[in-house]
Parts: sequence; structure tokens; C-alpha cells
Amino acid sequence: MARKRQNSGFPTFDELIIPTVDALINLGGSGTIEEINNKVYEIAALSEGTLQVPHGENGSRSEVEYRLAWSRTYLKKFGLLENSSRGIWSLSKSVVDTSELDYTEIVKTVREQIKPSQKKEKTQKETENEQEITDEIENEEGWKEKLLNTLYEISPAAFERLAQRLLRESGFFQVEVTGKVGDGGIDGKGIVRVSGFLSFHVIFQCK
Repeated sequence: MARKRQNSGFPTFDELIIPTVDALINLGGSGTIEEINNKVYEIAALSEGTLQVPHGENGSRSEVEYRLAWSRTYLKKFGLLENSSRGIWSLSKSVVDTSELDYTEIVKTVREQIKPSQKKEKTQKETENEQEITDEIENEEGWKEKLLNTLYEISPAAFERLAQRLLRESGFFQVEVTGKVGDGGIDGKGIVRVSGFLSFHVIFQCK
């Protein structure tokens, strides 16, 4: 029997397990995390309000995204999913019938792998298995999300200098940061040379 939801309309990670499999089937058997999540939102008919709830105080992703990460990890431990490359997940079987799947059994099976023995203290192996699941969830963000987190934390001035550096690395020259109060939204200017003989003055805005 399914567990009662703590908040009406807010799914638990185990309730998102079957929709995750359905999402991958709809996507042809594989997809990026973003593609899978968006398809789950559609299948589970999640409201915009639910999708906007952040995970933690300074969470860079939503609570639903965090729970979906747990769903994928449990499916991987169960043997139904695999992630062969960074951010790409796929079904481990060519044919999967979700009508034959029971998310409570999936969760139970995975937890049997990591549950404590009859002793009061967990063995080192059991602790390592639990840590492995936690690490997979935390590391799933990948370099793109970690980069975004860093960008969100730097000051506006630092971001403008970063934009200046990126433009220089891309072939712009005489790049200047001019942003100030009342600048009309213009944060800098530079010159880009095309084909070695055409030059264009460019203004840029940092957001």
C-alpha cells in the first residue's frame, strides 16, 4: 500500500519511481536529467507551485528535482536504470512494463542491500553502501550545476569581469566594463573582428 503523502499534492521520492520509468519509456529509453524531469512533471501532473519549492535554504534545485534524483538512484540500484555518461540516463532493459512494477518492492529491495544487520551497530560495508547512495545524489548535479551555483554566488562586479574575460577569450578586443548606475542596461563594450578584416563595435549586458 502506498504511503500517505506528508503534503497533499507533493510526491515522495518513491511515488516518483514509476513515473520516472514511464518518462524514460516515452523518451525512447534514454534522456538527460532535464528531459526526464520535465517528462515526469508532465506524467505526474505536478503543479507549478510544487515545482517551485526549493530543496533546503539555499538549494540550487527544487525539492522535486532532489527527490527525482533519489528515484533514479534507487532504480539504478534495483537494476532498471544506468547512467553510462554524465547526465545521461537509460533503461537497462529494452522492454519494461511499468504495470508489473511496484515501487514499494523496489524501495524494499534496495534497502535490503544496505539495511543494518541484526546487530545494533552497522558494519563498515553497510555504512559505505549508504554513503554511496548519498554521494550519487550529491554528485549528480554535475559540473554545469556546480558552475551555476558558483555564478550565483559571485558579486555583480565579478560577473562583469568574467564576461569581459570570456569575450576576450572568444576573440574580442578592447573589451571594457562600463556598467554603472543609470547606464541604461549597458555593462560593457568591445570590438569583434570578423574574417580578419571586418570589425564591429559591440555592447553587452550582463544578466
